[in-house]
Amino acid sequence: MILILFISQLLLSAAQPDILSCTQVLELRNKLRNDPSVIELASTDYGNIVHDKPKAVLYPSSIEDISSLIKSSYNCANPFSIATRGAGHSIRGQDMTENGVVVAMTKLNNGGRHGVVVSKSPLFADVGGEQLWIDVLNATLQEGYAPVSWTDYLYLSVGGTLSNAGISGQTFRFGPQISNVYELDVVTGKGELITCSGNKNSELFFGVLGGLGQFGVITRARIALAPAPKRVKWTRVLYTEFSTFTKDQESLIAISGRKERNGVDYLEGGILLDNGTPNAWSTSFFPPSDVPKILSLVKEHGIVYYIEMAKHYTDLTEIAAKKELEHTIKDLNFIQGFMFETDVSYVEFLTRVDIGPLNNETHPWLNLMIPRSRVSEFDSGVIRDILLKRNITTGPILFYPMNRNKWDHRMSAPTPDEDIFYTLALLVSGTVDDWQVLDDQNKAILKFLDNFCIETKQYLAHYTNKEGWMKNFGSKWATFQARKAEFDPKMILSPGQRIFN
Repeated sequence: MILILFISQLLLSAAQPDILSCTQVLELRNKLRNDPSVIELASTDYGNIVHDKPKAVLYPSSIEDISSLIKSSYNCANPFSIATRGAGHSIRGQDMTENGVVVAMTKLNNGGRHGVVVSKSPLFADVGGEQLWIDVLNATLQEGYAPVSWTDYLYLSVGGTLSNAGISGQTFRFGPQISNVYELDVVTGKGELITCSGNKNSELFFGVLGGLGQFGVITRARIALAPAPKRVKWTRVLYTEFSTFTKDQESLIAISGRKERNGVDYLEGGILLDNGTPNAWSTSFFPPSDVPKILSLVKEHGIVYYIEMAKHYTDLTEIAAKKELEHTIKDLNFIQGFMFETDVSYVEFLTRVDIGPLNNETHPWLNLMIPRSRVSEFDSGVIRDILLKRNITTGPILFYPMNRNKWDHRMSAPTPDEDIFYTLALLVSGTVDDWQVLDDQNKAILKFLDNFCIETKQYLAHYTNKEGWMKNFGSKWATFQARKAEFDPKMILSPGQRIFN
């Protein structure tokens, strides 16, 4: 056994002498992997477009392992880059590093030292950064609670979504996931483990939330909780007029949460094109018997818009929830005869999205935040002129509003400078042979926005130069740079974002 370990260390040392010469903590040698299958996994993400091969992958068994790795690089004459990988659902290689080390965060879960711990007084959950949101849901539900803000897909890591923002249909009401964090433990680019919050080490706290992994590795997050509902009344209504569609969405986010009106708990909008299917990507919602008439409507108009809303309830609040939803729907101006309803458990609703295995697919997704004042131009110039005419969209298209006052401007995540803005999620799928056609469509959209001076922000952003990043962060860029210089001065972390590297 000793001989095998010695030989494996020699092979690893021969494969990456630069990294190991900097790694002064000898125990890490046994946790650095470079066998082909491990390297291949770390050089492929859900996008399946970028493939950067690391020299090694760290399988940490403790937070101290992550700290030791970063310190080793920081103290090295020639620092090596380090990327953290959660569930691997980045789309442009954001969790990769060429010739550096990838930290396989989910391996922390194997030791059983980290997880989800619920506190009832005060109410919160301490969650390991490596945890998946589905595991957070299951653990908190056992105590009768749940987080209030989610992503559409729950098999994502806590650290990963908090490094971006974490958005879904609850964002208009509760804010993104980063607005529902009380405290963090972060390993900085110097290898220091720091506890931070809005009142303690606040520059690090606000920087890390939405900071794309540039300032540190999130190892623990204290998440806001609320009593968990049991079931969900889930409704979709259809529109053929864009202006009516957006007006109704904005009325819905305006009434929700008022004292006199509780409104809905979840709101998203979407777009059905003549070349698509109404049940794409997510668990089938539209009744099979109604699909032909929906497709006929889409065929007639080329584009149909839909609003998807949900109202949560418990055994004690079911009647009130039903009345509130009926009252809300009564004020909407959707196409009569095109309302579809179902009633599901809270877990069924939150796990409604199943994106499936990667296989041979690629996902050149484009996610944008669009100021409310320019959405009509966006509809005519992008949705109707580019997407509909090119007729190559294969996947769901989401389009729904958010309230800017639910975002904390001190955090790194940028948003348009208007009270209401819309998010477009163009969640297309291609193959390894044709993804460039879909990417050309993305470029055409971005060119249109640039030509007409529509100042959008990219979510899950991808830029090939610093100028793009500077424009995306806008007024936050100077602060972003300063935080990088303070917390990761040798630019070790998250090279796959291609911001400073």
